[in-house]
Amino acid sequence: MSGAPRDPLEEIELISERVFDGCLLKVHRDTVGLPDGTEGVREYIRHPGAVAIVAVLPDGRLIFERQYRYPLRRAFLEIPAGKIDPGEDIFACARRELREEAGYEAADWRHLGVMHPCIGYADERIELFLARELRHVGNALDEGEFLELLTLTPDEAEAAVHDGRITDGKTIAALFRALPLLRG
Repeated sequence: MSGAPRDPLEEIELISERVFDGCLLKVHRDTVGLPDGTEGVREYIRHPGAVAIVAVLPDGRLIFERQYRYPLRRAFLEIPAGKIDPGEDIFACARRELREEAGYEAADWRHLGVMHPCIGYADERIELFLARELRHVGNALDEGEFLELLTLTPDEAEAAVHDGRITDGKTIAALFRALPLLRG
């Protein structure tokens, strides 16, 4: 047993029930013991995790995708990203997604960190990467995947966040982590 003290805010799982088992998402309803000794119910989504890539072209422009997102019934401007397959290394996933969606391979990779986009109702994590020294090799989109590629300078991307053209959380978080490195 470790000597680390228990977090006084920790909630302890008492009963866990899977209420939906989908292709991508698994929905759970748990009964938990609360810090004050009472019980509560927590509903949440289990997600396999994802990667997101700030991909920098040789001229300094960044690769973006315009992709329709059905839950919100509109297209969004976002960076290349995708789901981590079971057992897949995060770097391998980032390389695969950049190649499949944008059609590029990168010689220089840097892990920027992780973000948790929906902590109130999901366990999803998104691993953020910076990819440089790109070489175009042609894309290989997944079946049923449709997107448009475009480029923005780092300043244009930052302005698009501030004026509301970019509202995607993973894109904003990755840009925030990457901008100091791009401008350094």
